[in-house]
Amino acid sequence: MLVVKKFGGTSVANKERIFNVAKRCVEDYKNGNQVVVVLSAMGKQTDVLLDMARDINPKASKRELDMLLTTGEQTSVALMSMALDSLGVPAVSLNAFQVAMHTTSDNGNARLKKIDAKRIKFELDNRRIVVITGFQGVNRYGDYTTLGRGGSDTTAVALAAALHADACEIFTDVDGVFTADPRIVPCARKLNVISYDEMLELASLGAGVLHNRSVEMAKKYGVQLVVRSSLNTSEGTVVKEESNMEKMLVSGVATDKNVAQFSVEGLENKPGVAFKLFHHLANHNVNVDMILQSVEHGGTQDISFTVTKEMADEALDVLERHGKTSLKCEKIAVAKDVAKVSVVGAGMVSNPGVAAKMFEALYDAGINIRQISTSEIRVSVLIDEKYADPAAQAVHDAFSLED
Repeated sequence: MLVVKKFGGTSVANKERIFNVAKRCVEDYKNGNQVVVVLSAMGKQTDVLLDMARDINPKASKRELDMLLTTGEQTSVALMSMALDSLGVPAVSLNAFQVAMHTTSDNGNARLKKIDAKRIKFELDNRRIVVITGFQGVNRYGDYTTLGRGGSDTTAVALAAALHADACEIFTDVDGVFTADPRIVPCARKLNVISYDEMLELASLGAGVLHNRSVEMAKKYGVQLVVRSSLNTSEGTVVKEESNMEKMLVSGVATDKNVAQFSVEGLENKPGVAFKLFHHLANHNVNVDMILQSVEHGGTQDISFTVTKEMADEALDVLERHGKTSLKCEKIAVAKDVAKVSVVGAGMVSNPGVAAKMFEALYDAGINIRQISTSEIRVSVLIDEKYADPAAQAVHDAFSLED
């Protein structure tokens, strides 16, 4: 049996936790399994490196940032291999260059294209535990790239698909996937099973348990995931193709405070204006989420949308550059004190009234809605950031998602 095990930064934050992870991997190895381990940087090391970069050069190029950030995972895998060796188990650490994890050239947000698994298979055949850097790849020029925050999850799923692994386990500091963030909603409960589609929505909407691209890849290649804690031996949550198990009306509530809202006002009300607006943003790799277009008033219209706070300055720069020329807008307004609260559930497809129930809960809590977005299995609202936590609690209570 071939097992891919991914451990996040908190799971390898210090010597004690590194050995805790090493012992779990040794247990699998001694049971006769082939073991591939994917690691993130230790603890908050990525943030430490980013602070160092900002101190040296606040406008450092993305290429150099990637060159710096990849050292975090290289430290983790080398130390883990040393720990495994000290426990009497042969291990080898490999970085993205040594594995040959080919990616696009989008520094800071690259996408995996192909993994050359020959070296990994060679080491596994020689009964070694293979410890691989998460979060990183190599582009066609031989430069290091990174996959974006949470990218180690995607590395693990990609390796599981490339190696045709029998299991892919994502270890974190929580016991699995919950109906809401238990730090915000104390009565949130752990789900035993969740579908790829529901997990993808939750991950995209701010639930930090899994990287959304890892879920997208798992669904594409049929990789069944298990999300569990590295700090105990609980069963965790299985992420798989849709199942009738636990098919609740709503599976979870997600809260995302990493949001900025843009309002582009006074645009001409004619064909092609929306295309121009979002084409300019797309050309600068600004990913847009919730979009609202107002009805025509006085020959003009307004368009509102959201981006992550990290992309807000880039988006504003693009809009200001084209606002008076090709877009011919009257005003650009930005709000960074907003948050997105969403409900997700496969059961919503065949059950009307979910949005009304959510809006009623927010009304009863005295929380105003700024913007709304929906899909077949999701309803999202944009609200003032100061109300994000009480809104999540109110909506969670309304759908009776607690134990």
